[in-house]
Amino acid sequence: MIPLPFAAAPFLPPQAPIAQLADQLGPNGLPYALPIHPTLVHFSIGLFVIAIAFDIAGALYPLEKRLFRFMALPATRAGLHDVGWYNLLACAVVSFFTVAAGFYEMLLAVPLPGVTSSLGLQSMATMLWHGVGGVAILLVIVAMTVWRGYQRFAWRQAMGRQVQWAYLLVGLLLYGVLGLHGTLGAELGAEFGVHVTADQLLAAGADLREALP
Repeated sequence: MIPLPFAAAPFLPPQAPIAQLADQLGPNGLPYALPIHPTLVHFSIGLFVIAIAFDIAGALYPLEKRLFRFMALPATRAGLHDVGWYNLLACAVVSFFTVAAGFYEMLLAVPLPGVTSSLGLQSMATMLWHGVGGVAILLVIVAMTVWRGYQRFAWRQAMGRQVQWAYLLVGLLLYGVLGLHGTLGAELGAEFGVHVTADQLLAAGADLREALP
């Protein structure tokens, strides 16, 4: 790194950019009470899990038909696939907001110093992998939505089983990827204290009995 000339020093900001927002942020490091990203994450995951689960149920419908009748459930194969399609479509839309909220809150993150996660990563590496992984998962979900749409409206429109086995296999594999990716996000809060009010107050030396209502 080349040192700046002495004459340039007066023009450098005296604080990090995030410090310029300090008076607008709460003890959780955000301008609002609770982080938005974790809520949207679980919403996105729930929509995706339901989408794949109902498409699996629709694909296996001939084996399950007697069970549905025995339990007096008015389930139809088309109805199960409808749930799969609309949940995946909603997941693709919501995930854009999930990723956007995640990057906004990551830009305001101040992790606890000197911490290494259970995966052996420090805070910056964890945030980078989580951010890049989030974008990659979003692209996969969008691609799966397009794939699912072609199956529903073109390739398998006249077939009872509306989805291909390969599509379901990719969905199940993404379950595992979501689990690993979610672990990185959980470590940001649980181990690095990112946007966790109590952790940040303790790190600042505050008394929680006085600082928290």
